[in-house]
Amino acid sequence: MSTPRKVLVIGGGAAGNATAILLRRDGITVDLVEAKDDWNATAGSGITLQGNALRVLRELGVWDQVRTSGFAFDSVGITAPDGTVLHEGRDLRTGGDDLPATVGMQRPHLQQILIDAVRASGATVRLGTTVTGIDQDADGVSVQLSDGTRHRYDLVVAADGLGSATRALIGIPDRPEPTGMAIWRVAAPRPAGVERTDLAYGGPAFIAGYCPTGPTTLYAYVVEPKRDRDAIPPGAYAEEMRRIATAYGGAWPAITATITDPSKVNYTWFDRLLVEGSWHRGRVVLTGDAAHCCPPTLAQGAALSLEDAWVLAQMLTVGDDWHEKLLQAYYERRITRVRPVVEASVQIGQWLLGGVRDADVPGLMARTMHLLRELP
Repeated sequence: MSTPRKVLVIGGGAAGNATAILLRRDGITVDLVEAKDDWNATAGSGITLQGNALRVLRELGVWDQVRTSGFAFDSVGITAPDGTVLHEGRDLRTGGDDLPATVGMQRPHLQQILIDAVRASGATVRLGTTVTGIDQDADGVSVQLSDGTRHRYDLVVAADGLGSATRALIGIPDRPEPTGMAIWRVAAPRPAGVERTDLAYGGPAFIAGYCPTGPTTLYAYVVEPKRDRDAIPPGAYAEEMRRIATAYGGAWPAITATITDPSKVNYTWFDRLLVEGSWHRGRVVLTGDAAHCCPPTLAQGAALSLEDAWVLAQMLTVGDDWHEKLLQAYYERRITRVRPVVEASVQIGQWLLGGVRDADVPGLMARTMHLLRELP
């Protein structure tokens, strides 16, 4: 690229970190601002990374660290609530045959790997900082930060998550909508013999599952209809998750016995978001959860965000002209891949909520995974 460029990335999660790393690799000056003072104050307990996410992490140069930190596996088990294994299926390697189908990780470990890569890239990082104002013209964007400074950029990438303040600031009215389901998650020791994800359908929850996240750890979760979050005191989180999980057999009794600390239990609703028409206004463009979010029924949220960063960086680094058509082309390239994943993720949840017993969940999952095997 012959003309020096400067980009602001708003948000230091998966999408923002990946964008910063890839743009810096091409010599673009990058500032990254993150609202949290603690960049790795990561909510949640674990993350499931399927092959198409691993493909991007390899492109970022962090695959070796991810492989060492996480737990790779290639199958999924379907069980009865009592733990009886009903079916074991091979997972499709959506990242290609040279990568595992799935890696489970502790979320803070993945975040730290990406943080280290951002810092090594030479990006300027400002923590505890938000964007308070954006003014645009034909040539660039002037940004006011909460620390009182003002800066000029050629492009702003808004990767500030589901509740994106930037999305509202640039006049995109879309907001996340609850799907009617919620999830309890907890990190726990990994019982002997647990070497893949197992999913139990039925019992007091729609789904009870777990995913290995390392040599001695896993994260466990139960999915249920959403409740009024304000009616559940955080101090009761462990007791409530334990109450639900007690109904499940197999590895669950060993897991349930460790659910004692309410501060380790996370409760969130499932949300849906898909910004239509375009993901940009002028020279400010949305990426990751700021543009789309889906329930974790297909475990594709982080993967889609990482893909966004990869595709956007590819398109920004092929030439000097960061024009309206390029940003619209980015949206059009991504929406054809993101929409079916969001719709399938929501549909699976709706079938569960509606008690549809003859729903073709395996078929819908297989069709979606085959789509994701193609390069984004």
